[in-house]
Amino acid sequence: MPKRPFIRKPKKKRHGANFWDREYTNPEHLALSTEPGEDFLKFTRFLERHYPTHLTAAHCALDLGCGNGRHLQYLVHHYGMNVYGLDISAAAIKQARAVLPEYAQQLFTRSIAEPLPLPDNAAHLIFDLMTSHFLNSAQRDALLQEIVRVGTLDSLFLCKTFLRDDDLHTERLLREYPGPEPGTYIHPAIGAPEFVYSEAELRTFLEPHFTIERVYRSHKHKFHGRARKRRTITVYARRR
Repeated sequence: MPKRPFIRKPKKKRHGANFWDREYTNPEHLALSTEPGEDFLKFTRFLERHYPTHLTAAHCALDLGCGNGRHLQYLVHHYGMNVYGLDISAAAIKQARAVLPEYAQQLFTRSIAEPLPLPDNAAHLIFDLMTSHFLNSAQRDALLQEIVRVGTLDSLFLCKTFLRDDDLHTERLLREYPGPEPGTYIHPAIGAPEFVYSEAELRTFLEPHFTIERVYRSHKHKFHGRARKRRTITVYARRR
């Protein structure tokens, strides 16, 4: 009897919480760290120079997509701040609660597409570090209204996301894996839609509620006309 040809089954893509649970348990696609990111540390240095009163035990920080709690842990240990965190991954929140046991009840396994579990005018610092680009247009609009609701006047919002301007990777992804809405593609590893702003779109999105104080764009995204790293934009915005 002739042998049947071996056909390797394609790996089943994990979506949403399943993908992130796997990454926080046994990472395959992402290099996850327990140390604070440089963009976050740069923001705290900005706050120390310009808004030191936001970094005290009397102030509250909210991390949207807190992962293993590395940024919240830094705020607690260096400034004594009160902290809240959300992440869609139960595995990530379990790790965050392990390093911040005193804040375990303020760390939620929860999508940022849902209403935020904070009262009005509660947060002085809010972080969205590579998180909300997984939301669709209506969800991003709703999240912005929630950020405005829970933030105090003069609260500071740190937002980092992918930047579409002059990024060859984004052009390819939008062309080869088009998503359900303009500016979105289907991530080839995750299998979920991701949205990419232009700088003008991000400014238009934030400026009705925020004064933009700093904008940083990543570089080294091209070499001799070929794509290198994904391009990102980081915005410091103050609630009006």
